Amino acid sequence: MCIVTFAWQSHPRWKLIAIGNRDEMHARPAAPLSRWDNPAHLLAGRDTKAGGTWLGVSEEGRFAVVTNLSGYGAPDSGKSSRGDLLKDFLSGEGSYSDFSVSEFEDFNPFNLITISGDQALIHSNQPEPVSGALTADIYDLSNGPLERPWPKSGTLKMSLKTWMNGSAENPEHLLNALQDETPYFPQGEAENYAKDDLARHPQYSPIFIRNPVYGTRCSTVVVIDHEGDGLIIERRFASSAEITGQTALTFSWPV
Repeated sequence: MCIVTFAWQSHPRWKLIAIGNRDEMHARPAAPLSRWDNPAHLLAGRDTKAGGTWLGVSEEGRFAVVTNLSGYGAPDSGKSSRGDLLKDFLSGEGSYSDFSVSEFEDFNPFNLITISGDQALIHSNQPEPVSGALTADIYDLSNGPLERPWPKSGTLKMSLKTWMNGSAENPEHLLNALQDETPYFPQGEAENYAKDDLARHPQYSPIFIRNPVYGTRCSTVVVIDHEGDGLIIERRFASSAEITGQTALTFSWPV
């Protein structure tokens, strides 16, 4: 499970605002957000098991974030890592640096947002491979299709709108919205949700998932203004949900 909300070309100061949580097995090894050694223009965390990433930016003018897409059964361990799509796209190197929908069958089900320059796209490989353009707007995405957001997604979207309509001065304040543990399923129905409806599963319905085995590993905020000045912040969590560290890096986006 993962969640992301982003505003694209929808604020007088900010070209892009993206906020999201990475939910993953706590035992899966990962390196914190950093500027990579190779290539040096890439800023992201790293999945040290498969080598890719889940969210990142490039000073060559690229941004990408992926969520897995639920409802299609257990993942196939023989498929390529979805993090490879992001790594290659952001670095501009590798097999998927200029990917096409014909290659989407290489991966388990996913939603992928990519931005290159002034072009924002949504990609998915279920129920069929597709890529489509995104216009200037505010979007919310979890583990269902973009057009059918999960209940928690709407709450996070409203939090982002509130920040945008206020002073919109301190991006770090957006991290607080990502730690919301409110369960988003109908009152009194926690035991009666449809077993295939993960959007209403008591464990997965909150924005922040507190679970010692599988839960929220990190929260990330990315902001880029119209002058090309960018900031990416990552807050990391232990399996106990305690904060273990926070990294903030500035970067440049070509205008």
